[in-house]
Amino acid sequence: MSRRLLLGCLADDFTGAGDAASFIAGSGLKTILFNGIPEETEVREADAVVIALKTRTEERDKAVADSLRAAAWLLKMGAQHIYIKYCSTFDSTAKGNIGPVMDAVLEYCGERASILCPALPVNGRVVRKGKLYVNGVLLEESPMRYHPLTPMRQSDIGKLMEPQSKYPCVMLDQEHMARSKEEIWSDIEQRTAGLKHYYLVPDYEKDSDGKKIAEVFGQMRVLSGGSGILTDLCERYCQDQKQNGGCDGRTSVYTDGKGIILAGSCSAATRRQIKEFGDSGNFAYKVEPGKLMTGEQTAQSVWQEIEKNAAGKEILIYSSDEPDKVEEAQKAGKEQTAAMIEEFFASLAVKAEASGYKRIIVAGGETSGAVTKALGYGAYHISESIAPGVPVMIPIKNPSIRLVLKSGNFGQPDFFLRALERTAASCAQQCSESLAKGERSDG
Repeated sequence: MSRRLLLGCLADDFTGAGDAASFIAGSGLKTILFNGIPEETEVREADAVVIALKTRTEERDKAVADSLRAAAWLLKMGAQHIYIKYCSTFDSTAKGNIGPVMDAVLEYCGERASILCPALPVNGRVVRKGKLYVNGVLLEESPMRYHPLTPMRQSDIGKLMEPQSKYPCVMLDQEHMARSKEEIWSDIEQRTAGLKHYYLVPDYEKDSDGKKIAEVFGQMRVLSGGSGILTDLCERYCQDQKQNGGCDGRTSVYTDGKGIILAGSCSAATRRQIKEFGDSGNFAYKVEPGKLMTGEQTAQSVWQEIEKNAAGKEILIYSSDEPDKVEEAQKAGKEQTAAMIEEFFASLAVKAEASGYKRIIVAGGETSGAVTKALGYGAYHISESIAPGVPVMIPIKNPSIRLVLKSGNFGQPDFFLRALERTAASCAQQCSESLAKGERSDG
């Protein structure tokens, strides 16, 4: 390798991987994202590697096995630090998979402790006294309590980990974190005497908290959390890499070709983005899961209708709906309904690419994973971000394509409009001038 691989990141789904990669690349580290465990025997010209797994919702033993295989590959590549990336809403079932994966990687790496740091203040996720808040309300009171696969009905991170992990959590509130690094570690050693392994849960409410967490815990070999802490950790690592030729530029976000949006997420944020897109006079087509189930709608029939009615337009195709209607659609079974929708959107993505669509925007973690698998691209350069945690991704094997894959909960109401605008070749000059003037600095 021509440079040191400073960070190896394991993400629990594809949009989570893109989220992590955007923050890592934003710190200056040259970043490559792999969809699944790579077959490569060497990684060149990368400061950081992110591996997208499917450990958020897959069977627990498989999640652990996949994570260990990925960690072993990263260590073989010389990764100095291993980061376990999960959602900033700590998505998991009662028995996993965050706890089992963390336990296994900690043991495999021979490390005694790690941090649990899901906070992402820029997107409204903060940890206060060990409890996770989303946009000012406890996680258990947020829309995440309605998530179709991982409904979150507890906010205390320690209590969430208790049925998942073999090891205890140690809470570090603002009072503890206000101390010096030496005082913090002295207190930790006293509180963890006799423990074989343990997890640290530092409060993280504002950006400055992230810098302190990186300062105190950045040397740990195994770390974990959402994407929020990655900026401060990687800025710390980047200082070293700059002396070795790393931390250079990223590929342009712009490309020629039409744009399409595929939305399988049912989150409140995605539903607002769908409404904004439709209210702006654009072409939006709704798919009914019930009609997919009966065969009344298929990928082929929907695509024929799109080509007939939306020629030359940038389009949105969505299955998103209100929580009560989602529950109604899932009567045939959550897994069966989800798999059907994922397969449908994956087929549409293939048809879109074959029809000359170069800018493909996808909403929803499971939907994104299905789309990327169907398109067949395994590795991506990470470019600029459309919104915090949502980068533009460029397939290494087809650099004319731009993929934007977002978790359902991410992005402002105009996200879809912004993603199409920012990736269009026609935007290159205008957007550069706007950015230079400081416009749209939130994205």
